[in-house]
Amino acid sequence: MCEERITTMNKAQFDAVCETAKRAAVMHTAADTLEWDERTGMPHKAGAYRAEQVAALRSEVHRIRTDSEYGDALAELEAGLDDLDPRSDTASTVRELHRDYERNRRLPADLVRTLALATVRGQQAWDAAKKANSFSQFREPLAEILKLKREQAACLQVDSDRTLYECLLEEYEPGGCEQQLRETFAQLREPLVALIAAIQQSDRQPDLSSVQGPYSLDSQRVLSRHVCEAIGFDFERGRLDETSHPFCTTLGPDDIRILTRFDKHWLASGLFGSLHEAGHGMYEQGLRADWFGLPPGSYASLGVHESQSRLWENQVGRSREFWQWLLPQAGQMLGEPLKSTDLDEIHHAVNAVRPSLIRVEADEATYNLHIIIRFDLECDLIEGRLQVDELPDAWNARYESDLGIRPTGDADGVLQDVHWGAGLIGYFPTYTLGNLVSAQLYESAQHQISDLDDQIAKGEFSALLEWLQNNVHRHGRCHDSDSLVRAVSGQGISHEPLVNYLKSKLENLYGI
Repeated sequence: MCEERITTMNKAQFDAVCETAKRAAVMHTAADTLEWDERTGMPHKAGAYRAEQVAALRSEVHRIRTDSEYGDALAELEAGLDDLDPRSDTASTVRELHRDYERNRRLPADLVRTLALATVRGQQAWDAAKKANSFSQFREPLAEILKLKREQAACLQVDSDRTLYECLLEEYEPGGCEQQLRETFAQLREPLVALIAAIQQSDRQPDLSSVQGPYSLDSQRVLSRHVCEAIGFDFERGRLDETSHPFCTTLGPDDIRILTRFDKHWLASGLFGSLHEAGHGMYEQGLRADWFGLPPGSYASLGVHESQSRLWENQVGRSREFWQWLLPQAGQMLGEPLKSTDLDEIHHAVNAVRPSLIRVEADEATYNLHIIIRFDLECDLIEGRLQVDELPDAWNARYESDLGIRPTGDADGVLQDVHWGAGLIGYFPTYTLGNLVSAQLYESAQHQISDLDDQIAKGEFSALLEWLQNNVHRHGRCHDSDSLVRAVSGQGISHEPLVNYLKSKLENLYGI
């Protein structure tokens, strides 16, 4: 399986730990399949038993990944890696599997099972509460999840210098530092706030009728599938479905599920949601299938994963060149008013900047303000500075102070995201990290593919996808996010490329 060998003596040991890891991946993806079904078509009354099914599978995954013989073998193998390139497939496999083992073994089996039950039930409670526009229906499940996540963080806090929040962040962004995030977000926030203020004062505002439609949902479905296929999502290895909250999940090396949602009066919701999730899906399809379930066949971090979705959604999908290719086809598929819209109008419309309540439908300039709010609130929740009962008011106050708007209810406020109900605390910062990385990667791609803009204007996306596969996808977890970005762009993760990209585009569109 690997090109370089550790030694003849311990190759059998290496193969054995790989087989153990792959066996755990089979169980893990089986649980993911059940959760995908829950979010797409499971009968409502099946929820309680589904939680038991998922918890049983998650418990078995944990048992496999914390087996003492497996851990001992990994420790022995890691002690013999000195002669290997640390970024090689073999060294990365041993190092990252051992890292995962050390993290997993600190979590009691009872806690893993209880968390699995609570988060499946939490997603069900969140969905019902959102439909009822009632945070009170979600309060108790959320309080239980937060209590369990604090217990999880305490188990993982082997270094007293690491905050409880950082111990949870580690699962999504290895090595992530809460203080460093705060500093990066502050550096990003200042120029964004100034840019948004200048845009709001501009007399050159877009006509939004071309994205407001109305457009039939069936026509939008056809358009979204066409676009996903055109940019390179392989429908023989994946599918596009609908759900209440868009997401992407991997059920096997050749089974990538992407989900979006459509709105008759807002074209951007379905189209850009599909582009976004297709970006995630193409990253998963670009990973090396023969290493599935092992670090070289796994994504580097969620920040890197998000960079792939945001790059296709924004740098590509909101570019003038992209709409030069798509507009004639989209007009034929959807009809009026898009059919009579010109290129400049649609380009400005899909780049409209306006403070809004819904994160997944936010424009590029305001999006990161949504993330900063969530990051601050979940840090406060985990560290005990904010109580669950105080959360809706705290949420509403931050939206009013940061974005100048106030939610009209819980559904478009504190209940709009599924993440906390799913126990994904520490996940939100990776969205902004993804935005930063997407700008850096795309800037590098433009330098290395000299006619990239011309290719996109013709609907030719294969060169960009191949560039991403070679520079990002195929490396898997052999790099962490910062070393990967540094290898591709020549510098570590920075706020400057994103700010420069947004200012260049938006100042031109808004005449500022």
